[in-house]
Amino acid sequence: MKFSIEKDQILEALQKVQSIVGQRPVLPILSNVLLEAADGKLTLSTTDMEVSVRTSLDADISEDGATTLPARRFFSICRELPSHQVDIAVGSNDVAEISSGAANFKLEGLSKDDFPPMPSFEESFSYKLPQGTLKDILQKTSYAASTDESRAILNGSLMAFRDNKLTVVCTDGRRLALVEQEIDIPEEAELDIVVPTKTINELIKTLEDEGEAVIKTSATQVAFEFDSIFIISKLIDGTYPNYRQVIPSQCEERIAIDRDTLLGAVRRVSLMLDDQSASVKVSITENRIELLTSSPEVGEARESVPVKYSGKDITIAFNPAFMMAPLKHLDSDEIFLELSDELSPGVIKSNVPFLYVIMPIRVN
Repeated sequence: MKFSIEKDQILEALQKVQSIVGQRPVLPILSNVLLEAADGKLTLSTTDMEVSVRTSLDADISEDGATTLPARRFFSICRELPSHQVDIAVGSNDVAEISSGAANFKLEGLSKDDFPPMPSFEESFSYKLPQGTLKDILQKTSYAASTDESRAILNGSLMAFRDNKLTVVCTDGRRLALVEQEIDIPEEAELDIVVPTKTINELIKTLEDEGEAVIKTSATQVAFEFDSIFIISKLIDGTYPNYRQVIPSQCEERIAIDRDTLLGAVRRVSLMLDDQSASVKVSITENRIELLTSSPEVGEARESVPVKYSGKDITIAFNPAFMMAPLKHLDSDEIFLELSDELSPGVIKSNVPFLYVIMPIRVN
């Protein structure tokens, strides 16, 4: 195999595929990126046996062929090359000679025959939406997914394709994030899938703000195709819990708050906490929210936020990290906090089809 390519192009392609490569994979070959050169195209593929990523780009190919190279080291070498052009030649022993300007490297590879084949994908249904929209939906919800491996079904994002809407939901049992987006869905293509968080994170990294994304589903897999990237992932098997039952049908009080102001205040009072399970006490009175944190060994912090509110007084406590998470990912200036009492869930909404349910913490 022999080809020449622009340094920036190979770097960009490697950046798209290398992030799923583990530091200590079960099989050494899974540390490598598969390079295939043919018909004027260079195709790069990586896999961890759960998620597979493939991208193609134009290259000046003088000899077709394929090999695998250590992904992270290959990326590091390419990043430091002195010239804009990169020449790569690979012999039958799978050693790659990488030349650029006055720099020359010999990088040991492994045979392409040892690399797991990309999973075959038999498409059942497909759905289209703008890349930027999909990326925004995933960013607004994915942080609420569980990391507790004992409840595997919650270790991902529910994507429900129903009633001409894509509904994406993540929950860990203590909070829930939901976004709805209108898309065209044929009646026979209505279904629910749960996509692993690792795949979601890969999508957030690689989706662009422009262009179209196609989501393709099968019985056990999902594929995402956009630009020159193809990502195939296994689905999480099982039935997602009925998330609708934890969303309050209505709340008694609704408070409009400046998002940045609230985020900054919660962040500041959280400086006095060093316990992940600690809470911020939220006292709501007429036209004011007071935030209070205290820690026996550190001290206490108190800050007031002006709001438009004339309802009943409510005092409730939340996990500050859970309270800040949606505020970081929303871009609207104003958010709405809906509450009923100190024991009922709080709901954060904005001017987009977004909803966040946060369970209160009982405090003495």
